Amino acid sequence: MTALLLALGASLAWGVADFVGPLISRTYGALPVLFWAQIGGVAGIGIAIAVRGDGPPGWGVLYAVLASIGGMLGIVAYYRGMVEGAMSVVAPIAGVSAVIPVVFGIATGDHPSATQICGIVCALAGVGFASIEHQEGRRRIAAGVGLALLAAAGFGFYFPWMHAAGKVDFWWASFVFRATALLLVGSIVAARRPPLRFSPKLLVVVFAVGLGDTLGNVFFAASSHHGGLVSLTSVLASLYPVVTVLLAASVLKERVARLQKAGIVLTLAGVVLISI
Repeated sequence: MTALLLALGASLAWGVADFVGPLISRTYGALPVLFWAQIGGVAGIGIAIAVRGDGPPGWGVLYAVLASIGGMLGIVAYYRGMVEGAMSVVAPIAGVSAVIPVVFGIATGDHPSATQICGIVCALAGVGFASIEHQEGRRRIAAGVGLALLAAAGFGFYFPWMHAAGKVDFWWASFVFRATALLLVGSIVAARRPPLRFSPKLLVVVFAVGLGDTLGNVFFAASSHHGGLVSLTSVLASLYPVVTVLLAASVLKERVARLQKAGIVLTLAGVVLISI
C-alpha cells in the first residue's frame, strides 16, 4: 500500500507542476521556464542529499541518467504541446505513457489482467478521440497532439529506468535524474540563448514548479524502492493528467468539443483500468 500511495503522490505533484509550468511558458517560453525549474529542482534535491549525508549505494542509480533522457524529451514536448494546444487535450494524451511500462512489465514477467488489457484499448481509443477537434464545420487534428504523443513516448521511456534506479536508492536516483536534466536543458539554452531574465517573484514560482516536479520524481522512485511493480506504480503515477485537466477546467475555463471530452474521459478511464 505504501508504494501505491507514493505513486499517487507522484501523480499529484506532477499534475500541479505540469499545469503551472506550461501556463507560465505560454508567456515566457518553454525553454527558459524549464531551465530555471531544473535549477530549483537540483537545489532542492541537493539540499536533501546533503542533509541525509549518505553516498550513493551502488552504480544502479545511474539508470536515472537514461530516465532523464526520456523524461526531458517528454517534458519539453509536453510544455510545447501545452503552449500550442489545450491543456485538457494534451495532458490526457501524454498520460497514455502508462501503456509503455505495462508492456515492459509484461516483457519482464508481469501478467496483466483482462481489466488492464481493456484499459490499454480504452486509452489508445481515447487518444484518437481526444486528438480531433471540430472547427468551422470540419474536424481536424487538435493543436499539440503530435507533441503530446512525443511526450507520452518520452515519459513511457522514463518509468522503467527510474523504477530500476529507485530500487537502489530513491534519493540519489532523483538527484542523478535532476542533475542530468539540468545538463541537458542547459546545453540547449547555451546553444539557443533564449532570454532568461525573470523577475524575482516569477523565479520563486518557477523554482516551486521545479521542486514539485522533483518531488514527483522522489515519490515515484520511492514507490519502486518500496517494492511496487513497474506495471502498477508507473500507471498510478500517470494519473497526473486528471489533476492537470481539472485545474485547466477550473482556472482557465478551457472548453473542448464533445468528441474530445469523450476521448479525454476514455483516456483517463483507460489509465485507471490499467492500474487495477
